[in-house]
Amino acid sequence: MRGTPDVALRAHPGYFVNAMRKLEYPITLRPLANDEGGGWLAEFPDLPGCMADGAMPEEAMREAADAARSWIRTAKVHGDPIPPPSRADRPQGG
Repeated sequence: MRGTPDVALRAHPGYFVNAMRKLEYPITLRPLANDEGGGWLAEFPDLPGCMADGAMPEEAMREAADAARSWIRTAKVHGDPIPPPSRADRPQGG
């Protein structure tokens, strides 16, 4: 995986893990309508404006992981707060 080594996708789709900080960010994944360009959209509700898309769900998730790395790295560089991940909707046993 490209990008910084402190971040990786967890095997459970729907969560992005920043391994260095041990944070799991929920991801919403939805199909895009044809008038939205088609494909899939992955968004991080906890990271404002952080989203990515792809032709297939797996591609959208990979691109989302890269987007989250960039979002977190940019927040650190600018001294912006990094919100904690929400866990209210986290699946049991996941």
